[in-house]
Amino acid sequence: MAATDGPPILKLGADDAIPGLALSTEAHWNQTEEDWRIFLREGVVFGIRDGVRLVATAALLPYSGNNAWISMVLVSGTHRRRGLATRLVEACLETARKNDLTSWLDATPDGAAVYGPLGFMPTLQLRRLKLVKPSRAEAPPSSSASIDALRARDRRATGFDRTALLSAFAQRSGSRIVAANGAIALVRDGRTARHIGPLLADHAAAALALVQMILRSETGPLLIDAVASQGPFLEGLTASGWTIERPFQRMRFGPARTAGEELPFAVAGPEFG
Repeated sequence: MAATDGPPILKLGADDAIPGLALSTEAHWNQTEEDWRIFLREGVVFGIRDGVRLVATAALLPYSGNNAWISMVLVSGTHRRRGLATRLVEACLETARKNDLTSWLDATPDGAAVYGPLGFMPTLQLRRLKLVKPSRAEAPPSSSASIDALRARDRRATGFDRTALLSAFAQRSGSRIVAANGAIALVRDGRTARHIGPLLADHAAAALALVQMILRSETGPLLIDAVASQGPFLEGLTASGWTIERPFQRMRFGPARTAGEELPFAVAGPEFG
């Protein structure tokens, strides 16, 4: 890590889950304390403190096949425009280089303008959609599926083995894996909204039908991060009341080591890929 006159970059530990959550909450992100514990347990999280207060973070989450996800690039509003985010991303990239990892991330438009000059190349685009659903819920669908089925389908789509991540999601209270007609998805709690994803399906009609099945047993707001090139799926969501909140640009730093055999309809989230 290059020497710098700024505050030191530290490797964070399990006790930093709550301070990390405070940062993502300040940014109005949907992560929970359990999400932060995944990054701290399974990955490497770098941070910068101002005294005792955590003011900036970035996480590197390794996956199989020499791949890793960079996310949770957060800077408190009191410490922005000081180059802290760039320093933390560079720390993640240095760690990835030392471990021969290709790095991926999902960037906002502003983030993409920062990551491009660092050497990240754009790949697919995502659209985050939200549905505020105040209707009454029915009983959860009976067509549940196993974590093994989700893991196998997710690996075909991403090229990564994400057993640890998907198992952690599935074991949470309130999580469920739902499948029907060649489609499968995971639904889990977020801080402010439930999240659908990853969602894999044989075709758009099956993906949309599965979303509708999930909605029948949900009452609160929901988020889904849809792959933008899945046009009929995206159009079906917006036609049924989902609104697009923001775009994300998926970007890669380093060689493409793996390739998925199918394109997902929705991903696990920009923080997880």
